[in-house]
Amino acid sequence: MCGIAGFFSRQPVAAATADAMLLELARRGPDAAHQLRLDQQGQVAADDAIHNALLHARLSIIDPRPEADQPMRNDDGQLWICYNGEVYDWEDGKRELEQAGVVFRTHSDTEFILRAYEAWGIDGLLTRLRGMFAFAILDLRQGKVHLARDRMGEKPLLYALLDGNLAFGSLVRSVLPFLPLPARQFSPAAIDAYLAHRYIPAPATVFENIQRLENGYCLEFDLASRQLKKRRYWQPQATAGDWLPELDHAVAMRTVADRPLGVLLSGGIDSTLIASRLATQGYQQFSTFTAAFPGSTLDESIDAADSAQRMGLSNIRIDMPENLAADFSRIVADLDQPFADPSSFPTWYLAREVSKHVKVVLVGDGGDELLAGYKRMNKHLRTRWRRHLQLPLGIRPSLDGKQGKLGTELAMSWTEAYSLRFSGMTPGQRRYLQGGRELQQLSYWRAPDDIGPEASDAVPGLQSLLAIDFANYLPDYILQKSDLCTMAHGLEGRAPLLDHGLYQHLLATPDAERYTQPAKLIFRRAMHPALPADFFQRKKRGFNPPLSGWLKTSLAERFAGLGSRLSRQTDNLLDATAVDAFAQAYRGGKEALAEQMLQLLILDESLTQLDALRRALP
Repeated sequence: MCGIAGFFSRQPVAAATADAMLLELARRGPDAAHQLRLDQQGQVAADDAIHNALLHARLSIIDPRPEADQPMRNDDGQLWICYNGEVYDWEDGKRELEQAGVVFRTHSDTEFILRAYEAWGIDGLLTRLRGMFAFAILDLRQGKVHLARDRMGEKPLLYALLDGNLAFGSLVRSVLPFLPLPARQFSPAAIDAYLAHRYIPAPATVFENIQRLENGYCLEFDLASRQLKKRRYWQPQATAGDWLPELDHAVAMRTVADRPLGVLLSGGIDSTLIASRLATQGYQQFSTFTAAFPGSTLDESIDAADSAQRMGLSNIRIDMPENLAADFSRIVADLDQPFADPSSFPTWYLAREVSKHVKVVLVGDGGDELLAGYKRMNKHLRTRWRRHLQLPLGIRPSLDGKQGKLGTELAMSWTEAYSLRFSGMTPGQRRYLQGGRELQQLSYWRAPDDIGPEASDAVPGLQSLLAIDFANYLPDYILQKSDLCTMAHGLEGRAPLLDHGLYQHLLATPDAERYTQPAKLIFRRAMHPALPADFFQRKKRGFNPPLSGWLKTSLAERFAGLGSRLSRQTDNLLDATAVDAFAQAYRGGKEALAEQMLQLLILDESLTQLDALRRALP
């Protein structure tokens, strides 16, 4: 797990630019930092002749020796890798290479990826990788650069292509220093997308000239022609067989580490499932960690502690702070660009405290997306009667978003309207905040690459919703939050439920087993036998912080001047008077606006930070 960045430029790039890009990755990789700087011919470059660079900040988990640091080269120096992530179960591939005469210098997965590419090429490599990854491979023999992101989207990869010059990085902020000042404009469409969804869906980012690579995609950059090609390299295929052994294998392979390991445990099904399989397989040595919200009805720490005790696992309770004023700016910075999941804040605090005990944690991300666990899916499926009905209705500006709710849905296609089940601002609120101007798009969620055969649906339309979540909500919301909040503290999160082998086995299960009421009953036989019999009937509570209390105390001073700041930062996309009226309505008693109010405060802080960064020269 690390932070990566780099560039491939026609013109010389200042050494200070490379330094600035690497500096932005420091929190992701606290253990080592290195640069590879090359000239146009691929030779080590002087400071005034840098055309190509690979930059790496390392969090050392496997083989922490300096020999395994990056960027890493092959024997003749014609292949280089810069890699972030963790791949598993690669030992058989290593033995195959060794039998062919390949000599390994380290025990790291980084070297396996490099040697596998050298032997089998990019396609042969990608089919053999199991886990989470974002990497850049510089192939000086072929004059190519290969960039790839893992199948599920656990690891981020951002890039910019300008005038035949390519830059990439783990963060928007690590790519930004490469861009010339005139190319650092904010994207009005991305800001509107953030208002709509609380985040900016791929491939867009808050900057016009920086893109986010979609999960399961790879890029090929030709150093001679300066052409960039993008393609999807993976489509899931249903795999027959019992999913439980595959789950146990997915869990076991993620316990391999040369640093201390633990488990994030809530009171919910998914994390408890991971802990159950650990306990069943005899991994009792790992501690579990639980976030606690003292005094809140949403606190799950007592249930989590009880589950841990029943399974024979130790549990460490971590109380969430009630005041976040001192950390708000730091948390927003660690979220990289505008991102407004309220649970990011407790996730960030939990990761900070857990990192004092361990450097690797198993997490329960992915169960809801695999097994239709979200209530919003059933809610939207109740409107499937109008799947082929769409009316050209107008959407009026609305401060509270309640006006014309049915009309808003009918103005969108049925699948597009699914975004309203999980949204930040309604289309009416977005129009209100933008001074009444017409919206260019109602939703910015990207269409899935493959919806799948509707004929096999247990419930018509469900496959469409799952595919939308797989392309949007899972990689760009759930996993983006998990990556950014853990890596901000040098903590590696591993998600067994997102193992693509397990996923493909679940795809082959009959719909009646996979989609149940209550959700995830398929996991009952995998749960520890000591857990309560009513475990699956418990109400899903989520990971929700005391938001109203924060807005009225920790964040109260941020309301002053909010409208004028957001108007200025968005080049008048947002109307100052409308923003201030929105804030006044919330403070006047409209508690239902709390999440949207936090969204505006995060946008203000994030754009203020990014505006300062984009105006700064390295």
